[in-house]
Amino acid sequence: MTSEGGLLAGKVLLVTGASSGIGAATARVGARNGAALVLMARRLHRLDELAAELRDKGAEVACAGGDVTSAEDVERAVRLAVDRYGRLDAAFNNAGTTTEPALLHETDDADYDAVLDVNVRGVWLCMKHEIRAMLAHGTGGAIVNNSSIAGVRATSQGAPYVAAKHAVLGLTKSAAAQYAAHGIRVNALATGLTRSEMSEGVFVRDPAAEERMRRRNPQGRVADPEEVGQAAVWLCSDQASFVTGATMAVDGGAGAW
Repeated sequence: MTSEGGLLAGKVLLVTGASSGIGAATARVGARNGAALVLMARRLHRLDELAAELRDKGAEVACAGGDVTSAEDVERAVRLAVDRYGRLDAAFNNAGTTTEPALLHETDDADYDAVLDVNVRGVWLCMKHEIRAMLAHGTGGAIVNNSSIAGVRATSQGAPYVAAKHAVLGLTKSAAAQYAAHGIRVNALATGLTRSEMSEGVFVRDPAAEERMRRRNPQGRVADPEEVGQAAVWLCSDQASFVTGATMAVDGGAGAW
C-alpha cells in the first residue's frame, strides 16, 4: 500500500476525526501515498478497525483515542507521532460537528457552545500542538484545516456552524502568515456536501434533502469522501510547496454561484 513514489512518502501525517467519513478516507489516501499515520478520534474501536485494514495493506498506523476539545488529548496524539516516528510532518484537522438547522433566535446556547467548541477550539488546539512539534523538529510542515462552503458564505446549516467555519478560515490565514518563515504551510478546504455519517443522518430525517442538494450543485451530485481526502493529501505534500494561507474549494462548484 505504501509507495516510494507517493505524495507523502516518508512523511508522518496526523488525521483527526479519522473514525469515519472524510477523516477515514483521508487516512486511506494518505496511506496509499506512503504516509505513516497517526489517527485520532473519540471512537477508538472504529480507529482500531481502520488501522487493521490499513496495516493489512502495508501501512504504518498508530491510533490515539481522544477529543479535539481536550488539550491533553490533542497533546497526547501529537506526542504519539513524535515518539513513534520521530517527528510530525503534516496534519489534517478534520474533526467537526454540527447541529440541527435553526433560526438564530431559536438556537440553544448549548448548541452554539458545542459547535464552536469542536469546530473552532478543536482546530485551535490541534494547530497549537502540531506547530509546536513542527517547530521543535525544525524542518517545517504542512497543516490542512477542514472548513466548509459555510466558511465562505451563509448556508442553511445554522448560524453557529457558519460562524465556526468562518473562524476556521481566520485561524488558517493567521497561522499561515505567522509561520511561513519557519517553513510551515497552513491551508484550508472549503468542502461541499460530502457523503458521510453526518450527511446520511440528514437524508434519513429528510429523504428529499439529497435530491434538493443535488439540484443545487453544478455537478449534480454529492462528493465522495475520498475526493476530499485527495485534496487534503495534495495540500500536505511537497507538490503544494508554494501554497499557504489558501482556501481550496472542494464543492463541485457550489461556492462559485
